[in-house]
Formats: sequence, C-alpha cells, structure tokens
Amino acid sequence: MDRWDRAGGIAAYGAALALTPYLLIKVSWVVGSLLGLLPVGTGFGEVEWVVLNSATIAMAGIGIAVALALVRPWGMRIPGVPLAFCAWVGTGFLVPVLPYAVLSSLLDSADGNPDSGSDAGPSMPIWEAALVQIGFVGMGLGLAVALPTYLRRRWPDVFAGRLGDGGGGSPKVPPWMVVVGAAVGLIWLYWAAGGTAGVAHRGERDLNWHVLSGVFGLWAIAASAATWAAVRGRPAGVPRWGLMVLGWLGSGSLFAWSGWKLPFTLYLAVAQPPDAALPENLALAAVLHLAAVVAGSTMLAALVRTRLASSNP
Repeated sequence: MDRWDRAGGIAAYGAALALTPYLLIKVSWVVGSLLGLLPVGTGFGEVEWVVLNSATIAMAGIGIAVALALVRPWGMRIPGVPLAFCAWVGTGFLVPVLPYAVLSSLLDSADGNPDSGSDAGPSMPIWEAALVQIGFVGMGLGLAVALPTYLRRRWPDVFAGRLGDGGGGSPKVPPWMVVVGAAVGLIWLYWAAGGTAGVAHRGERDLNWHVLSGVFGLWAIAASAATWAAVRGRPAGVPRWGLMVLGWLGSGSLFAWSGWKLPFTLYLAVAQPPDAALPENLALAAVLHLAAVVAGSTMLAALVRTRLASSNP
C-alpha cells in the first residue's frame, strides 16, 4: 500500500465517522417528532417531516456505506456500476458545495446569524448545527480524497492519457446537453448577481441563497465546458484527468442537488404552505431542476461512453 492508498483509507474512514452524527441527529428528529417530543420543521406537517428526514437518513446511511466501500476489501468485490453511481451522487451532493460551506460560514460570522442557511430543524441548538456542518464538510473532503484513490486501484486507466489519444471523441453525444447545462448555470449566476427576473419572493433572498446560486451556477458551467471538451477530444494534448474530474463533479452536482430540490419544489407548489416559500418562481424552478437532472445524467453517460471509446480505439 503506497502513500496515496493510505491517505485514501484515512479519508474514507474519516468521511464515514464525520457523517455518523448527522445520521444520529436525523434519527432523533424522526423518533422525537413521532413521540411528540420534538416539533416538526417550519412549513411541514408531521407526515411530510418524517418522510423528508427518513429520506435523509437513508441517504446518510448510503453515504457511510459508500465511504467504507472505498477502503474495505469488500469494496473491490461489489459491482462497480452501483457503487460508482452512488459515489457520483454523493460527490455531486457534497464536494461541489464545499466552497459554499466555507463562504457561508464566513458570511454567517460577518452578519452574526449562525443559523442562516443551515440544515436547521426545529429549534436546532448551535452544537447540533455544528455537527451537521462538520458531517457535510467532512464527508465531502473525505470523498474528494478517497474516491480517486479507489478509482486508481480498481480502474487505473479511467483518468489516464490526454485528449485526442483515442481519436476525435464521441460523435453520438448530443450537443444539447451542454447547452442546457450552461443555460441553467447562467440563470443561477444571474440570480446570484442580483437579477430579479423569475424571482417571485424577493424578500426570501439572503446572502447564503446568493452564494449557493453562484456556486452551483459555476459548477454547471464548468461541467458543460469540461464535458464538451472531453467528448470532442479537443483541445488535443490537454490531460484528460482534469476534465474528467470537472465533468464528474459538475454533472453530479446538477443531478444530485436538482434531483433533491425538484421534489421539494413540487411539494411547495402543490401544498402551498403559508410559512414556507422559495425566492424563485416555483414553476420556473421546477423546470430548471428538471433540466439540470436530465443534463447531468446525460453528461455522465457521455463521459463514460467517451472514455470507453478512447480505451478501445
């Protein structure tokens, strides 16, 4: 085992350990609300609150299992496709949002509002909010180190070579996917910069909303550009690994975060709770999230086909 594998192993165990308190907190929310010991979150009924947090419990459990699979021997024996998909979704959730976590903490310290933009539940104490934040950041950092070392062991040629090594790219890749991804990213960047078109509730915007819109807008643009370059095989001679990493993370962020936000947006559109609202127009937000999910999944398929084609010229 070389130093990269050792670093990956430490990162994988650290990621699983960091996310465990988040899992336990979410379990306590579900149990506490069912027993009447804790109130439900603002804008939710008891059923909706239990379903929402049960989903996050399942996601946290899968995340911990994926982290352990990246370091344990049994992780090399399980089928690669479902593991790669779960890792893609997990990194799409957590790694792209790391800049937001840093900027959000700085902004919260500046405006004196530590709860702004957090994954806060009912009357979440500061220590609980800190554990949630540590869980997200720790899992994201751990996956960012552990996943490449795992891929290096299991599929050593995934990020090898340079653009143009395997020919001119994949002509079967639809160009609309990068156009859609870039368009979604530009709209998010427009909102981050203060644009008001498509914003229904201007008073709901805060600094964290602007930062989050900007971060995911940049990732959408990066994913579109990287995927387009990778599948076209140009500019020739550029190391493939950098574009593949950007395409992997960016497409994962489009798919994972919009896949998570889309049901929530639809719920708000249908239920119309009086004490919960999004800044953006719900119909437009739903269209954008749907477009992001489709674009992200298509980008991933394009990257996989392109790499297979370059490995078998």
